[in-house]
Amino acid sequence: MTAVLPPPPPRTDRRRALDGFARVLRAEWTKFRTVRGWVIGIAVAALVTVLIGILATAGPTLNHRPDAIPRGPDGRAVNDAFYFVHRTLRGDGSITVPVTSLTGMISAGPDMRRGVEPWAKAGIIVKDGLRPGSHYAAIMVTGGHGVRMQHDYVHDTAAPRAVASARWLRLVRSGETVTGYGSADGARWTRVGSVRLPGLATEVRAGAFVASPMDMAPTSHGATFDPAVATATFGTAVLTGGWTPGAWKGGQVGSAGTSGSYTDTLHGGFTESGRGLTVTGAGDIAPIVGGPALGTGYAVENLLVGAFAGILLTAVVGALFASAEYRRGLIRLTFAASPRRGRVLAAKALVIGLSAFLTGLVAAAVAIPLATMRARGHGFFVLPASAWTQARVVAGTALLFAVASVLALAVATLIRRGAAAVTIIVAVLVLPYVLATGGMLPDGPSAWLLRVTPAAGFAIQQTLVRYPQVDTVYTPSSGYFPLPPWAGFAVLCAYTAVALAAAAHLLRRRDA
Repeated sequence: MTAVLPPPPPRTDRRRALDGFARVLRAEWTKFRTVRGWVIGIAVAALVTVLIGILATAGPTLNHRPDAIPRGPDGRAVNDAFYFVHRTLRGDGSITVPVTSLTGMISAGPDMRRGVEPWAKAGIIVKDGLRPGSHYAAIMVTGGHGVRMQHDYVHDTAAPRAVASARWLRLVRSGETVTGYGSADGARWTRVGSVRLPGLATEVRAGAFVASPMDMAPTSHGATFDPAVATATFGTAVLTGGWTPGAWKGGQVGSAGTSGSYTDTLHGGFTESGRGLTVTGAGDIAPIVGGPALGTGYAVENLLVGAFAGILLTAVVGALFASAEYRRGLIRLTFAASPRRGRVLAAKALVIGLSAFLTGLVAAAVAIPLATMRARGHGFFVLPASAWTQARVVAGTALLFAVASVLALAVATLIRRGAAAVTIIVAVLVLPYVLATGGMLPDGPSAWLLRVTPAAGFAIQQTLVRYPQVDTVYTPSSGYFPLPPWAGFAVLCAYTAVALAAAAHLLRRRDA
C-alpha cells in the first residue's frame, strides 16, 4: 500500500512577495556589477573623495605645533587666555568682591577707540592650576550680556533677572562643587549657579580675572575682528577658608594671541590701590569654534571636502543605472520579466543605495585619518571631536552618498535621460552647496539655500557647534549650517522620497 503524502502548505502572499522581490533584487544586482563602467565609477568616487581631502590640507608648513592648542577637560580645543590675579586656596573657601567698573579699548588698524567688547569678562574664578585647559568655574560681569556663571569652557548660565546687572560677586568652593552668587548691594545674595568639577585638586588657584575676545563687526560676507582689551576695577576682596597668606600674584594665563594678534598696546597687568585691584586683560576663556580661530586649522568636515565630488560621481552612476535600459530599449524585457514595476524601482534603489553607502563609508573612514595626519604634519591643527561625533560624520557621509544616488536614480526614471538627470542633480544639490559654502553669495541667501534645497543634507557632516557665549561668524562660508545635522539630512531625504514616489507613480501609468 502506497502512503499518500500531504500536500505542501500553501505559501502566503507575503512569502511569495518576498521571494519575488528577492529575485528582482538579484537580477538588478547582476546588471549593476556586470557593467564595468558603473563599478569603476563607484570606485573612482571613493578615490576622489580621499585624494581631494588629502590635497585640501596641503599648504606651507607652519612654524607652530598643532598640539600647542589648549585642550579642555573633555578634549575639546579651547581658548584659555586671560590675566589672572590669584592666590592659592587649599580645601574649601570663598571669595567675595565688588566689580566697580569695566572699561575697554578696541584697536581698529592703527587707531584705538574706547569701547567694551560685549563678551569682555571681569570677575572671580576658581581654577585647577595655571595650565591652559584645566578645570575652572567663574562668575563674571560682561561687557554686554550681564552677569554670567561659566565653567569648563562650554557651559554658560545667565544670572536671574534680579541680579543680571549686579556688581557684587561671590564664589564658594566646597569639595568638587563651586557655587556662584550675585548681589546688587553686597547684602542680599542670589544664587546664579552651582557646578561640579570632577577631580578638582585640593589646592587650586583663585582670584580676580579679566579677559576680552576680539571685537566682531558683521559684514555682508562674514565679519571683521579687531583686537580688544578690557580693564576692571575690583573693590576689597573678602576671603574665607584655606587661603594662603601673602600678596596677590598676577600673570597671563595662556597666550592672548590665541584669539587674535594683539598689539603691544593691548597687554595685561594689574595694580593695587588701597585694598582694591585694577586689572587689565585680553584673550578669552571659551571653546574654539569657527571664524578666525580656524585660520590655521580644520574641522573634521573640512577633511571631507572631496565628498561633494564623490557624491556627484555616485549620482552619475545612479542616473545611468536607471536611464541606460531606456536608451537601449531593454526596459521592456525587464518589465516583461517583472511586471510589478514598483518592485523593479525599489530593487534598483536598494542596489545603488547600498553600493553608494559602502563607497561613502570607506571613503570617509580613510580620508579623515589620512588628511588629519597630513594637516598636523604641516603644522595645522584639527579640531577634536568625540568618537560619537566622528562616527556620525562618517556614517552621515555614507548616507549622503546613498540618498543622493537614489535621488539621481529617481530623477532619471522620471525623465528617462541620464545626462538631464545629472544636470538636475548638479543644479539642486551640488551647485547650492558650492555657492553657499564658497562665499559666493551673501550670508542670508546662502543660509536659505542650505535650508530649502537638497544641499541641506550636507549638514550631516557638521561638527562645529554654535555657542551663544562665543561671537564669531556662524555662516555657511565658515562651516556652519542653518539646520542641525539630522534636520538638514531630513530635507534631502524628503526630496528623495517625493522623487521616488513620483517615479513609481509614472512607471505604473506610462508605457515602457
